[in-house]
Amino acid sequence: MKEFLETGKIVNIHGLRGEIKIMPWSDDAQFLCEFDVLYCGRDKKAFEVENARVHKNTVLAKFRGIDTPEAANALRNSIVYIDRDDVELEDGTYFIADLIGLTVKDADTDAEYGTVKDVFQTGANDVYEVEKDGKSRYVPAIPDVIISTDIENKVLLIRPLEGLFDEN
Repeated sequence: MKEFLETGKIVNIHGLRGEIKIMPWSDDAQFLCEFDVLYCGRDKKAFEVENARVHKNTVLAKFRGIDTPEAANALRNSIVYIDRDDVELEDGTYFIADLIGLTVKDADTDAEYGTVKDVFQTGANDVYEVEKDGKSRYVPAIPDVIISTDIENKVLLIRPLEGLFDEN
């Protein structure tokens, strides 16, 4: 598993004191405001967060040592990461990055349906795109369908809805 997870992108600067505007890649922009340290760029340089707040579905953040618009602008277009160890997920919730690549199998027959290629957040429930042989099927992430998620062994056991994987 990756130590650092992509969680957004710095898209602009804000004001004259070195604040940056982050477009979050999470369910809730407020999630990013809870971190004391964020990591930026390819080298994942650590920045201590002095303050952060949600503003129009983005996050305005001030990093310690970034005090001018010029210094903030140097971070523009950087990917923002969090350290996996800084997050405690609730039971039954997972990082999308950990779900992608899981082998999807039938909980009853052990038949292999493919691998999770993407996760779509629809509002009501997530939907997993499962691909096999270049063909995609869409599996709703609901308790009736998802039986178990084993991140360590990279296996997702499902009980598919009727007709989902029928070839006809």
